[in-house]
Amino acid sequence: MRISLSWLRELVDVTITPDVLAHTLTMAGFEVEDIEDRRTWADGVVVGKVLSREPHPNADKLSVCQVDIGASSPLNIVCGASNARADIYVPIATIGTFLPKIDLKIKPAKLRGVPSEGMICSLAELGLAKESAGIHIFDLENPKLGADARPLLGLDDVILDLTSTANRADALSMVGVAREVAALTGATVRIPQAPEVSVPSENGNLNLRISAPQACPAYIGTVIEGVKIAPSPAWLQQRLQSAGVRPINNVVDITNYILLEWGQPLHAFDRDRLQSVAGGDSLTIGVRYGSQGESLKTLDGQTRNLGTQSLLITANDKPVALAGVMGGEETEVYEGTMNLVLEAALFDSVAIRRSARGQGVRTEASGRYERGVNQAELGIACARAIALIGELASGQPVQQKIADTRPDPAIWSRSIELRLDRVNQILGPIDLGEEIGDIQAKDMKRILTALGCQVNPVADNERVWKVTVPPYRYRDLEREIDLIEEIARLYGYDNFCDELPSESEAGYLSLDQQLTRQIREALRAAGLTEVMHYSYAVNASAGGERQVAIANPMFSEYSALRTELVSGLIEAFQYNLEQGNGALNAFEIGRIFWREEEGLIEADGLAGIIGGDPIIGKWTRGGKEQPMTWFEAKGVLESVFQRLSLVVEYQPDRRDPRLHPGRTASLWVQGNRLGTFGQLHPQLRQERGLPDAVYAFELDLDVFLEALAEDEKLTPKLRTFSTYPASDRDIAFFAPVQVTVAEIKKAITKAAGALLDSVELFDEYRGENVPEGQRSLALRLVYRASDRTLTDADVDPVHNKVREALVEKFRVSLRS
Repeated sequence: MRISLSWLRELVDVTITPDVLAHTLTMAGFEVEDIEDRRTWADGVVVGKVLSREPHPNADKLSVCQVDIGASSPLNIVCGASNARADIYVPIATIGTFLPKIDLKIKPAKLRGVPSEGMICSLAELGLAKESAGIHIFDLENPKLGADARPLLGLDDVILDLTSTANRADALSMVGVAREVAALTGATVRIPQAPEVSVPSENGNLNLRISAPQACPAYIGTVIEGVKIAPSPAWLQQRLQSAGVRPINNVVDITNYILLEWGQPLHAFDRDRLQSVAGGDSLTIGVRYGSQGESLKTLDGQTRNLGTQSLLITANDKPVALAGVMGGEETEVYEGTMNLVLEAALFDSVAIRRSARGQGVRTEASGRYERGVNQAELGIACARAIALIGELASGQPVQQKIADTRPDPAIWSRSIELRLDRVNQILGPIDLGEEIGDIQAKDMKRILTALGCQVNPVADNERVWKVTVPPYRYRDLEREIDLIEEIARLYGYDNFCDELPSESEAGYLSLDQQLTRQIREALRAAGLTEVMHYSYAVNASAGGERQVAIANPMFSEYSALRTELVSGLIEAFQYNLEQGNGALNAFEIGRIFWREEEGLIEADGLAGIIGGDPIIGKWTRGGKEQPMTWFEAKGVLESVFQRLSLVVEYQPDRRDPRLHPGRTASLWVQGNRLGTFGQLHPQLRQERGLPDAVYAFELDLDVFLEALAEDEKLTPKLRTFSTYPASDRDIAFFAPVQVTVAEIKKAITKAAGALLDSVELFDEYRGENVPEGQRSLALRLVYRASDRTLTDADVDPVHNKVREALVEKFRVSLRS
């Protein structure tokens, strides 16, 4: 929010410089992002009077003016403005003046042969407008000539661009900032007082019908007649402009002024236009939610389709405004407006947030309602607006209707128990120069009192206080810790000791964190890129009963939390292809969520997708991509397990409908199911436009970490390499197709015992001369001993035992 220092000084006695004030506010949690010193915009600009205007002898569009600025002789100034004339008071930039907004320093000059000793300024040249049709003319009678023009232009001001945290809705108003400055500096605050307004409730045909009292707990509608629409006075326009608000007319400017002063949004309807839209003789202002098929043209000229989350203001049940967001174009105040209906209301923050988000619009009013408007001062803001409309627009209130379902005003402030010992326990010691100490009770009381709280000790314990929170901080100060935070903030965070604790420990990673890092390193070493996605389900409808729905989703497509990671990786793979980035080889470690009978559960998952050609130089293949086979993709995953010294078994599996039923395996480690690996189902690939060779895996990270956390893997043992040569034996046979190579390798390893160094499949054949339902397999067995060179007498008995085990267990037909 843009804070005018001159306006602020009317509300609180600020004697410190703008820079010091900005630092004080920033240290208290209200960051000042920019200081706009408007005094520099027109330093050297004075008030002058045009005595005469003559045509320029050598230029049709220029004129020569004699201007009196109170000096011994008038200035001769060449001017190009069409509205220059005699007997007007204007701002004059004298010789030596620098105008930073147009980057111009005024020097003596000759324009078409005529000397010019200054410049008559427009608002654009002074930085007060983007464009100006001519020079600025003061609406004054007998001002002091040669006087500083900045006070008349509102340029004797400094603007602080203030940012408040989301919990401080009160700081979105000048009154709220003034209270904060008073608490920080100890100055006296002067809250604007609204005169008491007595308006009859039955003297007219206005009625209220609040169909959504939870969304609108209070509504004040005031009929004001005899309004004269005109430009606002200069002081009001200047205050709006300093806050970044464009002046429109006196009535609209007053509602914006109250918005800035009190943080209370108001809206003025044209009474006669409302009646025209409503039809009939009576007028009933209502508040309800919209229905499908309704529409409303708002003040920005947009026709908006309304939904069930759009909170509306209606006239005889016809929509005339988006409640708390923006008014309707049909009922706006215009030059011919004579009668008003002034709306002052409280709206629920959640209802306004949903309504504004549903329409894709956010305004100054909706931003304040979303944070929470001070409900205790609604009547004050309304009365002040009515008084200003009477003063500046000659309006007379003739009827006022109030619908109020708020609880008793006595509960708008709450009492919180504050333990003084707890304050020092939480905040720690303060720096007292040569020694340290605790915050004293008198300082705590001073701070809380400055915030508007009432402090009373509990009867039986002087170290415990009962603190009553003012209504304007009702939403923010809810618990004891909130009061402790306020004490720390206003006492000054920089006054607390910053020494480290006497006993400190070096940081460390837990075992799971270390092992997870090792898994990431192994996956990256295998050529996979780590990706990260939102924790939302790509297809929420696919989750079924296990899905955890989001109560207030940001987007309709992200309406639930993800139960697995593979779907997001498939989306990423498809996106990369569509963007021309090629196939994606990637993995993700992220949080997944699901619902069970005992409640909601979350855990970390690991998944990956493989489908890109790993070859960099493809000139040997004519530049063509070569699809990755199932075994090559499995090899990528197997290389990860080998790097981590993990033995994983593969078993046929067809439980995941997204994967090919004949090219999917479940992964097992030490009897526990680790996860699934397989090729994407042809139907899924066809729907997504993916290439044939795309593979995915999903692993249970907890099982993975448990397997890696065993002692023998955490502390590897040194195993010396044998210096003796190995003895190789090949074995070939026909085996049933149903028998997996993993089962065969497991049987060979068990039968061969300690002499077997390795076993590897090097050939598979199916086709001619192979019995039906079988395949030809050839494996190479490497035997090695660490203490001697093996002879045939050592190897043959073991190899024969392997052959016999294969025949007995799998009924293979040996070929060698």
